[in-house]
Amino acid sequence: MTASAAKRVEQLRQLIRKADRAYYVDAAPIMADSEYDRLLRELQRLEEQHPDLADPDSPTQRVAGEPIKGFQTVRHTVPMQSIDNTYSIEDLRAWHTRVLKGLGLDGETDSLYAKAPEVEYVCDPKIDGVAISLRYEKGRLVSAVTRGDGEKGDDVTAQVRAIRAIPLELAAHGKEPPPAVLEVRGEIFMPNAEFERINREKEKAGEALFANARNSTAGTLKNLDPKVTAARRLNFVAHGRGQIEGLGDIEAYMDFLKWVKGMGVPVSPHVKLCQSIAQVEKTIEKFKDARAGLGYGVDGMVIRVNRFDQQEALGSTSRAPRWCIAFKYPAEQGVTVLERVEWMVGKGGTLTPRATMKPIFIAGTTVMHATLHNIEEIRRKDIRVGDAVIIEKAGEIIPQVVGVVLEKRPKGSKPMEPPKHCPACRGTVEQEGPKVFCVNPECPEQFREKLKWFVGRDQMDIDGLGEKLVDQLVDAGLVHHFADLFTLPQKREALLALERLGEKSVENLIAGIEEAKGRGLARVLAGLGIRHIGVSTAKTLAKHFPDAAALLEASYEDLLALPDFGEVTAKTLHDYLQSRQGRDAFARLKGAGVDLKSSMYRKREARPDSPFSGKTVVLTGTLESFTRPELTERLEALGAKVSGSVSKKTDLVIAGESAGSKLDKARELGIEVWDEKRLTAALR
Repeated sequence: MTASAAKRVEQLRQLIRKADRAYYVDAAPIMADSEYDRLLRELQRLEEQHPDLADPDSPTQRVAGEPIKGFQTVRHTVPMQSIDNTYSIEDLRAWHTRVLKGLGLDGETDSLYAKAPEVEYVCDPKIDGVAISLRYEKGRLVSAVTRGDGEKGDDVTAQVRAIRAIPLELAAHGKEPPPAVLEVRGEIFMPNAEFERINREKEKAGEALFANARNSTAGTLKNLDPKVTAARRLNFVAHGRGQIEGLGDIEAYMDFLKWVKGMGVPVSPHVKLCQSIAQVEKTIEKFKDARAGLGYGVDGMVIRVNRFDQQEALGSTSRAPRWCIAFKYPAEQGVTVLERVEWMVGKGGTLTPRATMKPIFIAGTTVMHATLHNIEEIRRKDIRVGDAVIIEKAGEIIPQVVGVVLEKRPKGSKPMEPPKHCPACRGTVEQEGPKVFCVNPECPEQFREKLKWFVGRDQMDIDGLGEKLVDQLVDAGLVHHFADLFTLPQKREALLALERLGEKSVENLIAGIEEAKGRGLARVLAGLGIRHIGVSTAKTLAKHFPDAAALLEASYEDLLALPDFGEVTAKTLHDYLQSRQGRDAFARLKGAGVDLKSSMYRKREARPDSPFSGKTVVLTGTLESFTRPELTERLEALGAKVSGSVSKKTDLVIAGESAGSKLDKARELGIEVWDEKRLTAALR
């Protein structure tokens, strides 16, 4: 059985890797997503049954392990320089002239548009993503580091391993094995469809939207949980090189791209080799319109000298190479009329203004709606209903109102004000900073959105319970409270009466509900839709409280002392825990059989020999040798209580570089302050 299992495991791994390469490298998928997922589940099941067949580079290991505690800063072996930008053809031509002069070829052509002897350019779409350096040793991915400041960046290997487009192991290129060391530089980016999906979820959750796909990509890579990266289908293309041992006879950039593609590394299918600056200009102009249909953000075209020896001859300035330049396309704008503004209710009660405009075709799509973000943004831009507004697609994806054509403003228009009552429940509305909230915890629209959040993957993860079914359950009166979900197994006949819900679907739903009962405290807290309490914050609470009963007894000061808990988060959570609705929620969930214990709880035992035992410590500024989560955990293990703010109860402040107001307040109150040197000595 083991031999046959080993054979099947290897078959599955090869097939899945082949599918990844076909999808991301060859742009020619060989199977549907559902088939891919089925094969991956089969492989995972076999590996669980036969632990001796484990392989760290198996496709199933892309999201293995727990969330990391923080990011380490790593120095690049070869600096990752930025690229100078140009916004006009005239500047591009001037750069071409400098290239010829730098290579001593400026006197060998009669015309700027003639073919320059032995000078070729490569045009490569400038994808709007996050630059990354992937290091392979003997064909295996060993590290992934962000560009950072060019000299050093953050090690995001755990996150990058979760990206299917990036091979964990290089394929042999013909008969040649992968080089001893290969650093591939490239761009990690998010497809438009995925970006829009994430923003829809954030809007429903009442959270701030990502401004563009690049911000969303950066936020995904900086999330400490690789499972988040895996859930957001990021992509990657190579566009450069770092350290290489074993480059062979490859002498040009285009040959380098073909070489790494042969080993399974994705490259752009739109790269073009040009023999003159005239061809470069034509390529830029032709690609201007084509980029709208790519399905991901492209804000320009990178033009570089093809031959590596010529790149070396041209060299670099202190910040950018002379052999490379980025031509940036201007953002496409249009003018239309703002017809009305609707205030959408999110799960946290946030009211988000959404503009409805006269339809306008811009950057390849017809636009009717755009977010106005919040009331302060509306006031800053002085946006009014009836205005002629300037629309721009930020990152060519999400429409934004960037301004108003004042000379076209209709007479009698009035400044916009936030609603005085919730549009869903007519309840009281309050403003906190730039955001407006419905404060009625029983607002029906909030509950509907909260329920969709509650059953989601990162929360209670109830299989078979999607948004449409949630709407059906609420509309049919079967669910009025979170706890009602867990009584649905006793309402089988009512479930079967719902549209498109057959016997098998009901069985799967009931099984998913029963399984979700055992998710534990962290998942419940993450799902309840309490303002400021997300997945990460819920995990922090579950590490410090053994069950919901202990959490309900926590004081405001207890919550404030938790890692990364500020005054606003502590107060909001404390108010909820002490409210009738909050206590009722936990009581009803417990009554429905939901497990409210924490599997993450770590009992802290005081260390009488520790200089931190029994002390309340505040961290501020940046420390060279510690990340804040790592240091927090270490101090708590030594008996300290780490707080997020300085008060008279604070015993010690540890201040690193760029310490701000917390350090000022500590000095004002006469609290003892340690620098990193003294901290390190105390921890030895």
